[in-house]
Amino acid sequence: MRHRKLRTRLGRPTAHRQALLRNLACALIEQERIHTTDAKAKELRKFIERLVTLGKQGTTHARRLAFSLLPKKQAIHKLFEEIAPRFKDRSGGYTRIVKDGPRQGDSAMMSYIEFTERVEKEVKPKKRKKERPVIPRF
Repeated sequence: MRHRKLRTRLGRPTAHRQALLRNLACALIEQERIHTTDAKAKELRKFIERLVTLGKQGTTHARRLAFSLLPKKQAIHKLFEEIAPRFKDRSGGYTRIVKDGPRQGDSAMMSYIEFTERVEKEVKPKKRKKERPVIPRF
């Protein structure tokens, strides 16, 4: 019986699942929006919400706990310096999951997971090359 076994296994052994969540969390922190399957996004939400709560504490102990959970120093730095201060007045709900529809290959439900207070990057328009006059050839 599966009483009180709340974690979704994602069809992977424990070490593989932990590595997957750590890498997805790093990707989400660095890019602030990622495209993944629905089940992975739901599990990632639990993992990343705890990390943002650690980032909001900002103590040395919280930073060491985050180092034990994430493999990249740059991700931890961005979490503590940029992402966590955005949520200082919020007590939860740091991420949102937006459904995208089924994947074409295997019909797995896909979704985007992103931070709720995401900073949009400015897209600069590309410079057009000057059109050269057409010189007729005789």
